[in-house]
Amino acid sequence: MSACVPTHEEKPHSPPPGQRRGLRIAGADLSASISVFLIALPLSLGIALATGAPLQAGLVAAAVGGIVVGRFGGAPLQVSGPAAGLTVVTADLIHQYGWRTTCAITVLAGLTQLGLSALRVARSALAVSPAIVHGMLAGIGVTIALAQLHIVLGGSPQSSAVANVRALPAQLADLHPASITVSALTVGVLLAWPRIPGRTGRILRKAPAALAAVAAATLVAVVAGLSLDRVDLPSWSSHALPEMPQGPVLGLMAAVLTVTLVASVESLLSAVAVDKLVAARKDQHVQIPRARLDRELTGQGAANVVSGALGGLPITGVAVRSAANVAAGGVSRHSTMLHGLWVAVAALFLVPVLDLIPLAALAALVMVIGIQLVNVVHMRNVQRNRELLVYVGTLAGVVLTGVLEGVAIGIALAVAVALHRLTRTRITLEERDGVHRLRARGQLMFLAVPRLSRLLHQVPQGSDCVVELDGSFMDHAAYEALHDWQVAHLARGGTVEFTGGSGDPIAEPAEPAPGSSTCCRPWTPWRNHHCGTPAEQPRTEGRKTDKQWVPSRVQGGQLASGLSSFQRHTAPHVRGELARLAREGQQPSQLFLTCADSRLVTSMITASGPGDLFTVRNVGNLVPLPGEEGAEGQDESVAAAIEYAVDVLQVESITICGHSGCGAMQALLSAPDAPDAPDLPDSPASEATAETLPPSTPQPASPTTPQAGSSPLTRWLRHGRPSLERMRSGEHAWARISGRLPADAVEQLCLTNVVQQLEHLRAHPAVARRLAEGRLELHGMYFHVGEAQAYLLASDGPSNGLPEGLSGSSDEVFNRVAPTAFQESRA
Repeated sequence: MSACVPTHEEKPHSPPPGQRRGLRIAGADLSASISVFLIALPLSLGIALATGAPLQAGLVAAAVGGIVVGRFGGAPLQVSGPAAGLTVVTADLIHQYGWRTTCAITVLAGLTQLGLSALRVARSALAVSPAIVHGMLAGIGVTIALAQLHIVLGGSPQSSAVANVRALPAQLADLHPASITVSALTVGVLLAWPRIPGRTGRILRKAPAALAAVAAATLVAVVAGLSLDRVDLPSWSSHALPEMPQGPVLGLMAAVLTVTLVASVESLLSAVAVDKLVAARKDQHVQIPRARLDRELTGQGAANVVSGALGGLPITGVAVRSAANVAAGGVSRHSTMLHGLWVAVAALFLVPVLDLIPLAALAALVMVIGIQLVNVVHMRNVQRNRELLVYVGTLAGVVLTGVLEGVAIGIALAVAVALHRLTRTRITLEERDGVHRLRARGQLMFLAVPRLSRLLHQVPQGSDCVVELDGSFMDHAAYEALHDWQVAHLARGGTVEFTGGSGDPIAEPAEPAPGSSTCCRPWTPWRNHHCGTPAEQPRTEGRKTDKQWVPSRVQGGQLASGLSSFQRHTAPHVRGELARLAREGQQPSQLFLTCADSRLVTSMITASGPGDLFTVRNVGNLVPLPGEEGAEGQDESVAAAIEYAVDVLQVESITICGHSGCGAMQALLSAPDAPDAPDLPDSPASEATAETLPPSTPQPASPTTPQAGSSPLTRWLRHGRPSLERMRSGEHAWARISGRLPADAVEQLCLTNVVQQLEHLRAHPAVARRLAEGRLELHGMYFHVGEAQAYLLASDGPSNGLPEGLSGSSDEVFNRVAPTAFQESRA
């Protein structure tokens, strides 16, 4: 099953295939570590310069971040070290408390991160609105750029962004040509390096732009003999270490909280972004485990403890270096650890070379990084999601007040925007043909009750009224207002009908009638629920009145209602995309072959949309072997769909999806000529399972042997007989869900059937040809309907703790797909 995508939930940190445990390091990791080191070295020095810390502190943080987080973190390819996101915070701490106390604050922040990781709250950090995160980073970038601009111009930065703006005119009047020349050269090389055309550009771009810019500026400064302030790394013997924190207790607690918050959120968001970069990487021959966020927070906390204790800057995950690691082809945590080792070697043995670097070059490098934190793409995404106010408020708060205060302002604005959206309800009243229609769009909450009551009381007494509720939530205050008005209106001879957004009648906002289970709501059609017809009004097949033909709910009412709801609510949103697909034609990436069972909604369980899946459904998700489907004059629809998807549509993958409680598998097991089911070994689950296994019966006939008088369904199900034989045979590996035995014989056959149909699929010529070319992937999937849980087939799975003798390394294992919230890229 090499074509199936393996999952690594059981051992997320196992070494990649082909790599032994121990000290063996892949060549890709070695080359990637060098690329990341060449980026990290100048950036670490530049960030240390921007904070006002000793320059050695940046190198200490880079080395510790690479080695400690690389070893203990939960994101194998994430690179950690001093980051621009903490520059403003650290600079403020050094200004208030001094460098040695700042180191102690870093240690305390690391201990706090360890405590948070023990409480397993890492994923709660992802609940922060992207607008707040991007606004915070943009505010930090503006603050960094304003401070470094003074060094670029030959001066010294002030203590705050506002002070830097005020001092800028005086600085512009006192320019230093040498600093400006070196800075301009650095910025020019930094921006032009990725755009060098031709073969020469491809060769030069193997060196990072940051390294090339600083190296060019240093070379010019040395050759021209420019008089500039340069890097001055003091002796390690005089390196400052932390001291006991000194200062107001509340101030120190706020400082620790700020470092913890910014470092943790930035690291976790960067880890999520790295997962997306890894998933998008074209070279997928090595599977990289997804980030374990609580473990990553543990690694970040441990690194901050060590870095602070050794006199280093605070550490966080760095998106720029992590992206470089992924792009350079890193395949394991060894690349991150090696990069930290190279930084340590450079800090110890390359001091004479580092001392030649002009400070203006480092300042220009960090200034460009700060400007790049104000990302136009992020701003467009935020504006598209109508959260520009939150973004701008957070940015302004960070620049004018500070990081912690700015984030608090952003959170307050995000809450205010959410409440505004939640309470934004449109209520209108109109009269047409003697019927008053009141429409309520949005959530009916207590804040909307005054407007709702005012319009309800404008409905004339004794009139006919239709109340259309197009929302998914109604609180008690709104319910009481509608109920009280309804009772009063009915008492005065009027009529009231409540409908949903699609126009379907729904139950009135009153207590359920005795004996009824629930009231209908606007969302109930999705749940396959039919609003009950009163007992005294029997259903009719359709009745003709003097005015119009009234379709019955059984025959066409639900279909017409669903179509009406689609045209009214969904079609306006998808019309543009469907028009594009109509022009360009379908280009699906995947053939999805599954059962015709009505409980399997393929677009829902795969989160796909129009044009994504080429779907084939049949009873039992069966793939007849080539030549068998056309026997006895039967159609060849499955083979035709496979050939069309592979040869014409050029799909990149094919998925066969089985499901729990499959009626086709139950029919196969209950057939009079069904083969024996296998015996399960003694285990905690086997006693309950063994009772459901079918008794021993004779060997079945050949799958293609015709049977006199057989029905079309019986003839079709013969294509599932090989799955029965596979389950009975001792020559094949077990198909099972990771970590447990099958619930019953039906589930065992459903799992085995997926594996068997994948083998049938490989026998089709078009599939075999594309597999040989390496241009097609096959996936096996099992969906448990009752649990709403998906499982992916992985070959060569471990025994996962099952009883000895039940499984081996060749078992066909379906691994659970862990739920992950969608996160847009925030790097």
